[in-house]
Amino acid sequence: MPHSFGIRARTRHMFKKGFKEHGAPKMATYLSTYRIGDIVDIKANAAEQKGMPHKFYHGKTGIVYNVSPRGVGVICYKVVNGRYMEKRVNLRVEHVKHSKCRQEFLDRVVSNAAKKKEAKAKGEFVQLKRLPAQPREAHTVSTSDNAPQTLYPLPYETTI
Repeated sequence: MPHSFGIRARTRHMFKKGFKEHGAPKMATYLSTYRIGDIVDIKANAAEQKGMPHKFYHGKTGIVYNVSPRGVGVICYKVVNGRYMEKRVNLRVEHVKHSKCRQEFLDRVVSNAAKKKEAKAKGEFVQLKRLPAQPREAHTVSTSDNAPQTLYPLPYETTI
């Protein structure tokens, strides 16, 4: 029998809800505010079929370009024949949430400003750039207490 090529084909595990998370969306989902330019994650909520994204966009991150009473318009990028195409997807708010991808950057901006202010008060230079992991410092293992030991395998014996 031929398999289905429907719009929700092969989404058994993709759209399922987690343990004890079944049922209608929470009220906080509807009360969250979205503004143009916000970065959002698209995650389809199977409890609400209206305004649901296509399975391709599930798990993607985009930028809000339009806000309507019940939904938001999101700009995503899709690879088509080796080029990135801008796709505009209109979704209900049940299927989007604010992304945390910029949170680390925003926290670093605040901490860098505090470090810079503190260093300026002391009159010294502070390194704010992130550096890759450097090689470990070289050191010598002391051999005064450690005499080298030669290890031998135990002889094989059979006890029957």
